[in-house]
Amino acid sequence: MVADYNKLWANHQRIFTRLDVLQERLGHLFADPTLLFEALTHRSALMELSAHVTPMDLPWNERLEFLGDSVLGLCISRRLMQGEYHLAEGELSRIRAALVNEETLAEVARRQLELGTFLVMGKGAVQSGGRSRDSLLADALEALLGAVFQDAGFAEADRVVGRLFGERTSGDIRALVQTDFKTMLQELTQERLKVTPTYEVLAEFGPDHDKVFEVQVLVAGQELGRGQGASKKRASQEAARRAVEHLAAGGEDREREDRPS
Repeated sequence: MVADYNKLWANHQRIFTRLDVLQERLGHLFADPTLLFEALTHRSALMELSAHVTPMDLPWNERLEFLGDSVLGLCISRRLMQGEYHLAEGELSRIRAALVNEETLAEVARRQLELGTFLVMGKGAVQSGGRSRDSLLADALEALLGAVFQDAGFAEADRVVGRLFGERTSGDIRALVQTDFKTMLQELTQERLKVTPTYEVLAEFGPDHDKVFEVQVLVAGQELGRGQGASKKRASQEAARRAVEHLAAGGEDREREDRPS
């Protein structure tokens, strides 16, 4: 596998020679460098490999992203439980959602690691602005945390999460609740309308490495908001934001009038 990654990275030597910089910013030196390679490899790069090296032979970062999502959620949950505010479960869930959403992860990846400069991507993804796209940066950060967990275990992954998210999990974290519109919408609709919102993907635009999703949110079978984003999560948040604004403007009264008695 190391040899295959060498083939893949042959055209990305500038990134390869700077991996010590990334590891220093991360605060972790990989014992198994192939995990770092995998975490930084976007699937678009594999499409440009010669025919004898296929995506099945060489993993890209989606599996590590899957693992890192769970690792990050557990690390953040643990830190919130140990915080000084002794918050209820609902508040903890909303704050965690705000800390691990796409926008926050992309900000951490961009400002603290400059992670986009280390991603190995296909030319099309690079030319379409992939190195700065929130969805790709968030995914890569989760993959990187998954790689740290695989390389050195939970304690080390937790330490790295603390290094990257420490400032965000200290101070008055309750203000973060306001950024999770999906949770806000669910609470509003359950309290006022006694129903739970549902989300549907209406459309997907663009190539695999540069997709845009359109999502609608339905309450009691009626659309209350629609949003677009580079991921389903982000599009859903935008749809929820618009639905919250609709309800705040008095839409809930119209919904009650329209519902059958």
